[in-house]
Amino acid sequence: QVQLVESGGGLVQAGGSLRLSCAASGRTVSTNAMAWFRQAPGKERDFVAAITWRGVTYYTDSVKGRFTISRDNAKNTVYLQMNSLKPDDTSVYFCAKARSPIATMTTYGYDYWGQGTQVTVSS
Repeated sequence: QVQLVESGGGLVQAGGSLRLSCAASGRTVSTNAMAWFRQAPGKERDFVAAITWRGVTYYTDSVKGRFTISRDNAKNTVYLQMNSLKPDDTSVYFCAKARSPIATMTTYGYDYWGQGTQVTVSS
């Protein structure tokens, strides 16, 4: 069993920054890809960013150049640095552990999820 706990969400003005953290416990996730998804009210859960076990990163087009995903395997933690935030980034952000070292952009590739953290960007 793996438990994922997100933190770092909040309310920020457009153009501001937030850093989300995802702390894993139960067992190491260093050999798994990890990802961030987000879900706005009434919408599907969408891929945001992923990082493979070797540190290769992937981003959805709308966040490229603004968001950075990283991991600290010693701390069993994944991060999402979000800069130049826009009102459209407002969502609940979820951390997820991939079933393998390979990152995918669909929810089916992930078997453990955190409870989510709210990010609200005001205009």
